[in-house]
Amino acid sequence: FAGLIAFPVYALCYHYRLFDLELNGFTVLLAFLGVDFCFYWMHRASHRVRWFWAAHVVHHSSERMNFSTAMRQNATNIFNGMWVFYLPLALLGLNPVWIGVAYALSLVYQFFIHTTLVGKLPDWVELVFNTPSHHRVHHGRNPGYIDRNYGGTLIVWDRLFGTFVDENAQDPPEYGITRPVRSSNLIVLWTHEYVDLFRDMAQPGGLLSRLTHLWKPPEWQRPAAEKNNKEPGRDNERTPSDAEQW
Repeated sequence: FAGLIAFPVYALCYHYRLFDLELNGFTVLLAFLGVDFCFYWMHRASHRVRWFWAAHVVHHSSERMNFSTAMRQNATNIFNGMWVFYLPLALLGLNPVWIGVAYALSLVYQFFIHTTLVGKLPDWVELVFNTPSHHRVHHGRNPGYIDRNYGGTLIVWDRLFGTFVDENAQDPPEYGITRPVRSSNLIVLWTHEYVDLFRDMAQPGGLLSRLTHLWKPPEWQRPAAEKNNKEPGRDNERTPSDAEQW
């Protein structure tokens, strides 16, 4: 179903590609590095852009770190548009099928790093690749671990762009999100952050300021003075929204 939405757009971008690339060792490497680079920015946006976080939060709301967490995904990923991050690869000249295969192989690799059973690997592996240790940090809600280690297969992007943090044995990761969802209902888990997002957007204010919630970070809130229009005879105080408490 996701392919029915995304693939025609990829085909259109590929039709207007900049280069005609043949399948060989170089393009295989280019597809791997390109997909992993785009994954880093897609994943980073999934944490720092609230519209994307509304879907991605499901993956992080588990308080366990095991293979089931790797499979914990939100069906709304199909609709919220994170697949657009890979479109430049098709414009460059990478066949959309190559992009899809590289992405699928990346997800297979990432499945196996959702574990607490593997400790630190040899230094050269930890330097280059995303490992169980690095990914445990990513899933930690400890203050020093939040929004770190976005890499898919490679951790070099985090090292290059300043988002890398090493796992600290003195500060073991505490898994989950800072505002836990006390429900095991599938629909609640898929939609709770959308509910909070639209509730915040519904607060009084101009249209542009309301829409700003969509692309600002999850913790961002509009100034209270902008949302609270004091009316005669009414108290201007209100209860903070769930996102503000977050």
